Amino acid sequence: MLNLRNVAIIAHVDHGKTTLVDALLRQSQTKLSKEFNQDSTLIMDSNDLEKERGITIFSKNASVDWNGTKINIIDTPGHADFGGEVQRVLKMADGVLLLIDAKEGPMPQTRFVLKEALKLGHKVIVVINKIDKSDARIQEVLNKTFDLFLELGADEEAAYFPTIYCSSKLGLAGTEPNLSEMKDISPIFEAILKYIPTPSGNPNELLQMLVTSTTGDNFKGRIASGRIYNGVIRSGQEVTHITRSGQSRKYRVSSLMTFVGLERVEIKEAQAGDIVALSGIPDITIGETIADSTNPKALPLIDIEEPTVRMTFGINASPLAGKEGEFKTARLIQERLFRELETDVALRVEESGGSWIVSGRGELHLAILIERMRREGYEFQVSRPQVIEKKIDGHTQTPFERVMIEVPEEYSGIVMQKMGLRHGQLQDMVSESGIVFLEFIISTKELFGYRSEFIADTRGLGIINSSFLEYRADSGNTYTRERGSLVAHESGVTKLYGLIAAQGRGDLFIGPSTQVYAGQVIGMNSRGEDIRINVCKEKQQTNHRSSGEGVSEHFNTPEVMTLEAALEYINDSELVEVTPKNIRIRKLNLNS
Repeated sequence: MLNLRNVAIIAHVDHGKTTLVDALLRQSQTKLSKEFNQDSTLIMDSNDLEKERGITIFSKNASVDWNGTKINIIDTPGHADFGGEVQRVLKMADGVLLLIDAKEGPMPQTRFVLKEALKLGHKVIVVINKIDKSDARIQEVLNKTFDLFLELGADEEAAYFPTIYCSSKLGLAGTEPNLSEMKDISPIFEAILKYIPTPSGNPNELLQMLVTSTTGDNFKGRIASGRIYNGVIRSGQEVTHITRSGQSRKYRVSSLMTFVGLERVEIKEAQAGDIVALSGIPDITIGETIADSTNPKALPLIDIEEPTVRMTFGINASPLAGKEGEFKTARLIQERLFRELETDVALRVEESGGSWIVSGRGELHLAILIERMRREGYEFQVSRPQVIEKKIDGHTQTPFERVMIEVPEEYSGIVMQKMGLRHGQLQDMVSESGIVFLEFIISTKELFGYRSEFIADTRGLGIINSSFLEYRADSGNTYTRERGSLVAHESGVTKLYGLIAAQGRGDLFIGPSTQVYAGQVIGMNSRGEDIRINVCKEKQQTNHRSSGEGVSEHFNTPEVMTLEAALEYINDSELVEVTPKNIRIRKLNLNS
């Protein structure tokens, strides 16, 4: 049996997983390529979107050598919308490091990832991170974590978990919460070797490997990564690919790689328990099995939670269509959406009369896909997010979410008022040193659009997190936007004179010298109805007055809409036009 450990790092978003992986890679003297110099941060967040947002979106593999033992480390996403990634990568591990922020304690996503790990019977090592924070409440967080284990039905062995205290930012860890006595990160490695079991699996049995991720390569074709459950796999060996539908096809492994640090390194053979990447199987997808060529046996398929939110994608049909994007035809958009299905198991795409219904785990899940397509040069339009409802025993059921909110005391009233308007049910309320912790249960469709309001209401000082709870009977309640839109009356270029007149009607989204078209939403009305407004109007010259006179009046800075803000803002009569250069909001019927 290999001297090997497979460990996944799981946590709520922003609790320090990626920073911890960086500390483990650096302190184990793992050889990193030139781009990862000693001063660079967050080695594992390699994607541009991940660097900008400071969150992990795609799970990644790395491996380190610690005193002769190879440790495969899997960094997982922390946001609930990327739960599909977490569920499948946990299949590769034999144990997990559960990271918990010493100030925030267990959060909604902590509950989700821990439930999945316990379901698989993984050994859990709890790591209390960020103990260097001045407002860390270590003992209280530890007690809450223990309560969470019991709440999730952990057995006695799992509930008495080993605990490590650490500051991943400083690269220090220890078995006691005393920073001054910590020397390095090695206590985490020692805990992994002590508590995480060696991988199960027999190298003498027939080959079985489960594919958990796929990537494309210009030279090698499709590369499938996964864990070998039984047997040995060799470069050049003939194997059987068993598809989701149970069909078997034979292929030859053209290259076999293992992870050393962050790099994939070619090897001749690997055996049960190891995590490898291989090429030579052109149409393999996530969750399928690579088996022995003489007597193939399939492993159980990976079961992923159902999507809860859907949006309609369509080709851009605005008056400015085709001017800003490189890929804008129906064929190219469809190819790109179906290509995404190969790597994202939690996504669904259906064709629907010239448009596509794309379903995912949440607003962020779909917003990240839209943003990636936009950066790749695609131009298209999307509808308002809709929840996916189910008929169970003749009754309509709708998804509900658990929402955790942390706000300064003075803003707790407005938050409770707004959540009350959306029929949110208050479950818990705790006040500590001027900070109020609130827990609500609310239907997903009524939570849409609240995040941007929440940020404005709490002056950016509040924290809001939500995770899918369950399907419940639909109460029939709906929440609609209270304010209407300001809509451009004619096509042209916006003028300061017209915008100054318009800003008295509400909040503008655009500034002067911007190309607009009739039917484009250019702001939010201060009243409940939509109004048409002429923002291309210029002050006319007369015998008594020059055209530049009277334009020195104050113009408020417009609120430029980001993609997420636009998706939250629109109602059923509006669309978001997405191009590589602009995000525009428009009316579905431009002439209404």
